[in-house]
Amino acid sequence: MRLLLVEDNELLGSAVHKGLVRTGYAVDWSRLGKDVLASLASCTYDCVLLDLGLPDVTGDILLKSIRTRGIPISVIVITARCGIRERVRLLDMGADDYMIKPLDLDEVASRVRAVLRRVNGKTPSAAEPEHGPLKLHPSHRMATLHGNVVPLTNKEFWLLEILVRRKNQVLSRSQLEEALYTFDVEVESNAVEVHVHFLRRKFSPKLILTVRGVGYQLGPETWNE
Repeated sequence: MRLLLVEDNELLGSAVHKGLVRTGYAVDWSRLGKDVLASLASCTYDCVLLDLGLPDVTGDILLKSIRTRGIPISVIVITARCGIRERVRLLDMGADDYMIKPLDLDEVASRVRAVLRRVNGKTPSAAEPEHGPLKLHPSHRMATLHGNVVPLTNKEFWLLEILVRRKNQVLSRSQLEEALYTFDVEVESNAVEVHVHFLRRKFSPKLILTVRGVGYQLGPETWNE
């Protein structure tokens, strides 16, 4: 899962960035509001954490622009304003959630997970996607096969989750790289192939199919039979 953090305070931004990366997310960090719309136009993000008190353009204006342009992205607003009227106003403007400073890093990660669950559907099957005997538990970054836990790295889990949630699609290597890595990370040319290789070893060669010249797709629901 890929997030865009928009925060100009270096100490707070660094702490939130490190905390979310440690949790397993790919996080791009923007210090200025003017870069946000360009980032959203050039890359697919799952969620934006948007500080309202930016030095060049207010978060209110950015939130309004995101919603006016119809950009399909979840937005969690970070604000120092705690009045009920302010919170109602932000939600009415299109914020999916809000957090009041000072922030708790565990709560930030929890709210991101909650927003992403709502986006992917409110039913348990949507929040914990399944594919045959394979079940994913995003809140714990855990996968089970026939009820047994299969140890995965963060990148392996995110890759598997993307494929399961889009099981009817063929995803290119570049699409998967974009979801797994930030702009400032130099990605090895075979990084996705390595993750796919280990997922096949841990589950089955039939779990992930290679569509020659296009990308990857999950195998049929009966892949484990």
